[in-house]
Amino acid sequence: MIGMKRLSRKEAAVQAKALVARMSAHECVEQLNYDAPGIERLGIPPYNYWNEGLHGVARAGTATVFPQAIGMAASFDPDLLHSVAEVIATEGRAKYNSSVQLGDRDIYKGLTYWSPNLNIYRDPRWGRGQETYGEDPYLTSRMGVAFIRGLQGEGKYLKLAAAAKHFAVHSGPEAIRHGFDARISLQELYRTYLPAFKAAVKEADVESVMTAYNSLNGVPCSVNAELINHILRQEWGFQGHVVTDAWALEDVYGDHTYASDAQETMVLAIRAGVNLCTGRCSGATADALAAGQLGEEEVREALEPVFRTRVRLGMFADDCPYDSIGIDQCDTEDHRDLSMHMAQETFVLLHNSGILPLDTNAYGSVCVVGPLADSRSALLGNYFGTPTHSTTILQGMESALKGIMPVRYAQGCSLTGNHARSELAHEDEGESEALAMAAASDLVVAVMGMDSSIEGEQGDAGNSMGAGDRGQLGLPGRQEHLLRALLDVGKPVVLLLVGGGGFALHGLEDHANMAAIMQIWYPGGQGGRAVAGVLLGETSPSGKLPITVYRTHAGLPSFQQYELGNRTYRFLDRLPLYPFGYGLTYSQTKVDRPSVVLSGGSRRISVGVPIRNEGDYPVSEVVQIYLAHHESGLSVPNWNLVAFTRVDLSPDEQVVADLEIGPEAFMEFDSQGKMVVDGDFFTLYAGISQPDARSVELLGQAPWSVEVNFATGGVRILKPGPAAIAGKTE
Repeated sequence: MIGMKRLSRKEAAVQAKALVARMSAHECVEQLNYDAPGIERLGIPPYNYWNEGLHGVARAGTATVFPQAIGMAASFDPDLLHSVAEVIATEGRAKYNSSVQLGDRDIYKGLTYWSPNLNIYRDPRWGRGQETYGEDPYLTSRMGVAFIRGLQGEGKYLKLAAAAKHFAVHSGPEAIRHGFDARISLQELYRTYLPAFKAAVKEADVESVMTAYNSLNGVPCSVNAELINHILRQEWGFQGHVVTDAWALEDVYGDHTYASDAQETMVLAIRAGVNLCTGRCSGATADALAAGQLGEEEVREALEPVFRTRVRLGMFADDCPYDSIGIDQCDTEDHRDLSMHMAQETFVLLHNSGILPLDTNAYGSVCVVGPLADSRSALLGNYFGTPTHSTTILQGMESALKGIMPVRYAQGCSLTGNHARSELAHEDEGESEALAMAAASDLVVAVMGMDSSIEGEQGDAGNSMGAGDRGQLGLPGRQEHLLRALLDVGKPVVLLLVGGGGFALHGLEDHANMAAIMQIWYPGGQGGRAVAGVLLGETSPSGKLPITVYRTHAGLPSFQQYELGNRTYRFLDRLPLYPFGYGLTYSQTKVDRPSVVLSGGSRRISVGVPIRNEGDYPVSEVVQIYLAHHESGLSVPNWNLVAFTRVDLSPDEQVVADLEIGPEAFMEFDSQGKMVVDGDFFTLYAGISQPDARSVELLGQAPWSVEVNFATGGVRILKPGPAAIAGKTE
């Protein structure tokens, strides 16, 4: 199938147009809805477009559950993410084929997948940040392109149809998303919120784009002609179909009060470029036709891209090779092994006193403590399937240490409340058991954080007060109280942090008994196996933070403010707790003097970064290059990630990581959202982190600085050292 020439959009358009031309106006209106009825006389079966697959086939029964998207972003490994997406596509096809054979064409059983989420995780309070690839536009674009290509495949027909969501400028607050108006400058729109969507269209040929609930500068995104027709279709050349988020069109005349009713809304939506309605609003199109507000040809033109997608999926063909994929391809052993491998690349080692990897000869027993230690929900995040085999953190440790040492367990506290077991008991009644277990053990592994009952989408998360968002960045409930008590027992504590975002630890990260801290996100169905393997040194943790971990939420701009302000590494004017791009391994890796080659007038730069493993463990390291602009005043206050690559290193091995930086990195967006040349003088930072003082402090080394002057063709390489952030000298 790979290498087979793709059915062209032109060929698909001819077939789709012919199909739609044979439909009555009434049938066309019915087909504008996500739950489309069949048209028996035309051989068109019923079809439900609604499906989810952020990190595995979701809400459709048995499937491989991979780490949540934010964790996979921490891998900084687009190639591995592409492999994950290929598996999701295989399992999605298997689900579809088996359902069709049984005449079941219900929701979550189609081939149009509403993934990936390409929104920017701009604020740490957003509960759906877990679905994204983090806070950086470049990282998000690289991971998004890889995921889309993996989902859609390379054969004659699309394996699945991906949908890039939510277009655009959507990242909370969840509670008011249906009527919220995101106000943003054109410059910030183009440099922060749109790049990943542009890459999805121009590089990955994404088949679908889903609109956001919110308004953008006063116009609801689902009827926003500037976004859909001008930017998406005209500027970028998008040729797929646009689908609205669930009941987003009802919001246009309801919460937004932008239109008077459903009829006017459908007129606005179709003329803005919407092709498919997720809700019940589409039926009002018939009234708009009857009233002469819409022409029948407009409706047919809106419908044709939707049928182009179905043609490209091979739904009306008898030569689609994917039709042979059977249900036995769901959640196979090989797929579970890939999930475990991906999980181990997602873990970010934030602190290590030297205790990790654990020397089993140095300890006689271990106590696993915390409300998420034996929790399956801690593995899954949101939008998940049902793994046939899953392993909690406790189970993973018990299995790995069986016959080696006793593994004790105590819940210690609940996830959010004041009682571990019964509200009839005194507050913190579970702590005494946990402290006794810790005192009787040589080592404590504390598993704390959040699950999807706290953070997630409005209506899904049980956090009704925050509608899935976070009010503060510390550990929920009494978890911090328990953690402090465990540290005071005097035994070394390894803290595993579960969740879709970072945690403010309020100084506990510096406690004398805090032996190690590792962010494990939502690690997927094989999370327990993966965690145990990393803790015991079967492989080294190699994830890097795709977000900034703040010391506190105090000082952050308003959650409703979409200009970045003092958020994300590109704009931060203070030192974070843990910086974007940071993560330790079990070895010390050292970057040596880079080589830099300028490619004449094309403004392309080739960078070779020598990197050596000076430790005793084989590791996978992420080489990162950041770029600071100096001349025009259009750039972000700090610097941008512009290139990265993974390298595998055996002990004492040195390799040269080769990275390319294209001309767009040396341009910026002006106040009108136009990309312009941003001067001739730039500084590159080449290393394994950002150049900020906090990264340098945590890693014990700084990136190399490379001054580039395109006017003279000059390159000057400077000794490593921390750089200033937002005008401050560290």
